[in-house]
Amino acid sequence: MRRRDLFLYLAAAAAAPATRAGAQPVLGDDGLHKQPFFLDSFLELGSDLDDAAAEGKGLIVLFEQRGCPYCRELHHVNFERAEIRSFIEANYHVLQLDLWGARQVLDFDGEELEERDLARKWYVNFTPTQILFPPDSAGATGFGAGEAFRLPGYFKPFHHLSGLEYVAGGAYRERPFQRFLQEKFAVLEAQGIDPDVW
Repeated sequence: MRRRDLFLYLAAAAAAPATRAGAQPVLGDDGLHKQPFFLDSFLELGSDLDDAAAEGKGLIVLFEQRGCPYCRELHHVNFERAEIRSFIEANYHVLQLDLWGARQVLDFDGEELEERDLARKWYVNFTPTQILFPPDSAGATGFGAGEAFRLPGYFKPFHHLSGLEYVAGGAYRERPFQRFLQEKFAVLEAQGIDPDVW
């Protein structure tokens, strides 16, 4: 039985976990901050993306590391904003990986390797790094074939949410992210809104 199949069997038998709306993130035994909307996975990336796509959602692969101040900021600032959290929950599944971790991950191309080796293979050099895969990239045979956008490092809430919208709305297919931001600023300005770019 594949790990994914076992997981689905066990998940069907368990009650859905309660969410912690507004609660501070929990620090896990691995030193990484945890969120209730993070995917509980057997680390089979193709299956995780297929499951997300079946719900019309994309997959975010989030690399973090113990003691990372920018990862802490991501959790204590960005993920605490209701507009970001609700957008993620509506549009993505989020899989958290440890930049230095040793758990076995099955990559999209079928290669099984440790988290730290996957990070190296995917050119992840610092944390946090979020790699966004849209639902239509399900079936991709490598991260390069399915990756739509990457948020390398800590992005302030406005730019973070904009990056998520950029992929979820499909704008990444049509124009660069900088152009997308310029257009978003123009729309907000026309509405008399001064965006909170912090």
